[in-house]
Amino acid sequence: MYKILATDGNAKRAQLETVHGTIQTPVFMNVGTAAAIKGAVSSADLQQIKTQVELSNTYHLHVRPGDTVIKQLGGLHKFMVWDKPILTDSGGFQVFSLAGLRKIKEEGVYFHSHVDGRNIFMGPEESMQIQSNLASTIAMAFDECPPHPAEKTYMQDSVDRTTRWLLRCKTELKRLNLSEDTLNQQQLLFGINQGGTYEDIRIQHARDISELELDGYALGGLAVGESHEEMYHIIEETVPYLPKEKPTYLMGVGTPANILESVERGVDFFDCVYPSRNGRHGHVYTNQGKRNLFNQKYELDEKPIEEGCSCPACRHYSRAYIRHLLKAKEMLGMRLCVLHNLYFYNTMMEEIRDAIEKGGYAQYKKQKLEGFLENDRA
Repeated sequence: MYKILATDGNAKRAQLETVHGTIQTPVFMNVGTAAAIKGAVSSADLQQIKTQVELSNTYHLHVRPGDTVIKQLGGLHKFMVWDKPILTDSGGFQVFSLAGLRKIKEEGVYFHSHVDGRNIFMGPEESMQIQSNLASTIAMAFDECPPHPAEKTYMQDSVDRTTRWLLRCKTELKRLNLSEDTLNQQQLLFGINQGGTYEDIRIQHARDISELELDGYALGGLAVGESHEEMYHIIEETVPYLPKEKPTYLMGVGTPANILESVERGVDFFDCVYPSRNGRHGHVYTNQGKRNLFNQKYELDEKPIEEGCSCPACRHYSRAYIRHLLKAKEMLGMRLCVLHNLYFYNTMMEEIRDAIEKGGYAQYKKQKLEGFLENDRA
């Protein structure tokens, strides 16, 4: 199912075979929280910009339109007209991000909906049931993402509960995958390593969950306020204790530099809202760094966002035109910037895979990072 094709130091070039197609890694998963990429990007667009995996949010789709509605309509793939792999997160991150609207107990988490205030309960079984209804390719285990910083005793209690929840997730998803009315009976389960910046808790938790023989393993609870150096240190310390023969996923990370550094440390799955969020604000990624297209210096600039780029925006439109659209608050401006940014990320992942295969990843990373510093960061 998961096969390593080449290594270069700790960097892995692999592939994961799924019921919805083969994922080539390292991979960046394009985030479509509510079954759509923000910025008016369609599933047809995703096919054009080299997207391999779309990521949707369990909690948000449960709230609206409802996972049972999506199941009645044939599952998430049919609903959003996307035939490639989909990963659904578990709702666990909302335990962190909706801190003011929830209460954590052993059985699960009690929420107030951020949409209409109604009461919601989600535990490991409910999360698996929702994700099974969505029929995603990969389901994430339900966990708690503790805040940073957190007291060590709180962190240990939280991680222990996450382990108990993981066992319940595994049992429930196995039951669901054997059910006749399940849309995707080959749904995969990834477990999540937690522990904040406490390396001893991280390592022990990695050891514990590695024994469960899951389909993949994620590092959660990073990029939540700690420094990049702290994050890289935790990745370095923890990844060696996760199964090398299974995919390693760094959740919610990150910038192009974050990805380059993390690939070098053995990570091969990524997701982040940065490329779409920044694009909607006119900030675009290039090999010379990030550009702010609202800057007046682009008013008469007839060059594409990045020369040599083959994304839908760069093939047809100038910086001057896209700047005009952004200034005029035309949705097309946001859409073109988001398409460019996602294409940039997906293309970078292609380059990363190629560099690992050729044994030249360290040099590729060095050149890429040096290039990002060239722009004036306008």
